[in-house]
Formats: sequence, C-alpha cells, structure tokens
Amino acid sequence: MNKKILRLAGCALGTLGLLAIPASGAAEGKTRVSVKYPSKSSARPARAHVTVHAHHPAAVGVVAGSPNLKSSAALVVDVDDGHTIYGKNTQNKTPIASITKLMTSMVVLDAKLPAEETIYIDTADYDSIKHTGSRLAAGTGLPRREMLRLALMSSENRAAASLSRAYPGGTPAFVAAMNRKAVELSMFSTHFVDSTGLSSENVSTAEDLVKMVKGAYEYPLIREFTTTSTHEVETAAGRNLQFRNSNGLVRNANSSWEIGLSKTGYISEAGRCLVMQAKIAARPVIIVLLDSWGKQTRIGDANRIKKWLESQVDRKPVG
Repeated sequence: MNKKILRLAGCALGTLGLLAIPASGAAEGKTRVSVKYPSKSSARPARAHVTVHAHHPAAVGVVAGSPNLKSSAALVVDVDDGHTIYGKNTQNKTPIASITKLMTSMVVLDAKLPAEETIYIDTADYDSIKHTGSRLAAGTGLPRREMLRLALMSSENRAAASLSRAYPGGTPAFVAAMNRKAVELSMFSTHFVDSTGLSSENVSTAEDLVKMVKGAYEYPLIREFTTTSTHEVETAAGRNLQFRNSNGLVRNANSSWEIGLSKTGYISEAGRCLVMQAKIAARPVIIVLLDSWGKQTRIGDANRIKKWLESQVDRKPVG
C-alpha cells in the first residue's frame, strides 16, 4: 500500500512539473513577442512611388523614396488616371488665401459677361481685412478681361473684388455662385465668403483643390492668364501699369518647368500656398501645396516633387 501511495505521489509531482514548464515558456514567449514584433513592423521597405489614395484620412508620413516636403498639406495627382502619387494631410480643411481666385475666375467666365466692358475700382474694393495695398486706385478703369488677368497672374485683390461687385446681383450673388460651383465640382469640404481669399473663412482641402484645378484647367483663358509671366495694362485714364506673375517658377525664363496652370496664395492663417498643373517627365500632374510658412518653401517643395518624379522615370523594379 505504501509503495502504491508513493507511486501516485510521484506521478502527481511529475504532472505538476510538466504543467509548470509550459507556463514558464509562455511567459518567456510573451516577453520576446513584445520586443521583437514591433521592431519588425516598424521597418518599411523602400518603394519607388508613394501611393496614397485620396480617401485615406490623416497624414501620410515620410516613406523611403518619397520627397521630404515642408508644406503642412500636399497632394500630387496624375491627371490622366486620377491616381494619387503622393499625399499628406489631404483632408485637412484650411484657409486657402488667393487660391480662391481660381473659383472667382470660373464664376466670372461662366456668367459670359462682356469681356471688354470697363470696370472701375471703387473704395468698396479696398482690402478692409488685411489692409493690403494696390496700384489700382479708386477710379481706375480696366476691361473685365484685364481685371481677370490681373486677379489671376498677379493675384490683384482689388481686381478680384471689382469682378464680384460688377456681377449681376453684386458680391452676395457672386459668392453664392462660387459656392454653387464648388458643389458642382464635388468640392464638398470647401466654402467661400469672398472673391479675393483675404478672408480666412475661405476654406478647402488639398483633395478639393485638385478638383478645382481640374475644373479651372478647362478654361483656356485661365490657363493663359495664370501662366503669363509679365503684363502691362493701360487704364481708362491712359496710365500704363506693369504687373508680374506671383509664381516665380512662371516668371523664371530659364526654368525647366512646363506649367499649364498656376496660382499662389498667402495670408497669415493659410501660410504660403501653391497649386499647379504641370507636365513632369512627360506626365501631366496636379500639385497642391498648402500652409508653407517659409517664404520659398512652396517653391522648394514644388522643385522637390519635380526632382522626385523625374528620378522615377529610369527606376526599374528589383527582381
């Protein structure tokens, strides 16, 4: 009997020992997992292209092989197939400053108002928000066509304000038409309160601005005016005024850029902004850069994008 009891006790102790071993092993396994797996998951393979679909929320971090852009929000889209090449904070709603004037120009052209009708600057067109200056003094008269050109190429605020004031129904009707046009272009995260962009309540997203650039590109005059380097106008009083494009990439005669549409913007709330339709390495793209705080950052970012896209042309997949 005593031997039987001893055998049973030995079996029990053996069983307990076996149970104890897996428990110890499992604990060690958990310790290893918590250290090892995060290390693996944080390693990202290098990619030739950064592909970020426009419906993805939040920011897209810097990925190996992508340009290190300084703008707070950015989007690069292939015009031909709508493919998103690069995206960063594409759904962030932000003030857009004078990028607004692309919508202003579409509304003016859609109204089919007489292009040669003279519009006169009024004190009502003066900037009461940022108190910016202008060489278009009260009483200056220019054809509607020239006011539109100056609003686009030189980002002339009084010219843009006069265009909305001279619209049937005045500025309130013009702003309403701007917002209707935004809906027509499926820009559902966009809202306008003025024709100049001086108000920080003119807001949009990088995704919506791609749609606006696509829409604006359909207008030959917008393409022409936004890519005019310099222009001289003669006022109704016989005074000649010289203006230049607000985008240095357009003004630079030695630039290798092939730009089909361009618009800059700046107010303190929006930072420095730039949208363009351009052909890079024979590929038509739309570039949107928002909230660049350095004076030359938006130009630097545009050049970084160009260099990056050109570097992909001869890159072949490994294997």
